[in-house]
Amino acid sequence: MSETYRYDVEVLHLLVSPAHAYFGRARDGAADVPTADADRAEVVAGKGIVGDRFFGKAAHMDAAVTLMAVEALEDIASLLGADPFDPLLTRRNVIVRGAQLHPLLGYEFELHSQGDVVRLLAGRPAHPCAWMDRMLAPGAHAAMRGRGGVRCQPVSDGVLHRGPAVLISPVPLQPELAGEATIRRPSRLP
Repeated sequence: MSETYRYDVEVLHLLVSPAHAYFGRARDGAADVPTADADRAEVVAGKGIVGDRFFGKAAHMDAAVTLMAVEALEDIASLLGADPFDPLLTRRNVIVRGAQLHPLLGYEFELHSQGDVVRLLAGRPAHPCAWMDRMLAPGAHAAMRGRGGVRCQPVSDGVLHRGPAVLISPVPLQPELAGEATIRRPSRLP
């Protein structure tokens, strides 16, 4: 990275789950799968998070680690008049506070935590699925559009830790916009 920008963030949650929970019809309910809110997660370049459902899967190599800003969930809950959501229900791997993520799309960035560094390439938006209406609240699927986070390819091996961290970005970010949708919000939510 030539010019870089440093942002103090907090890694609030690290979701590691060996199986998919949301498949089939939402009305049938989520699968009962083991899910860990880990204190640390081992990342392997080109493969993902050790023990996670996307680890080493060819179809997900470029998007094996998902990051989401908790501010987006807080804003969505407020918009829908709902109680705060359990961030793990979004099935995103890394929930952070203090980082606007959408500008990272197409760029490599680093997360530094407890002396470890993980380098990621933000490849595409993490679009929400219809399950969000069932798991979070009615209207959450639409409200989450444009702020579902980013899907990343791990570029280096390393360990992510819950707690204080530093995000090193090649582009300027606006942390105060972490919860904002990157696309226009729907004019009316159900």
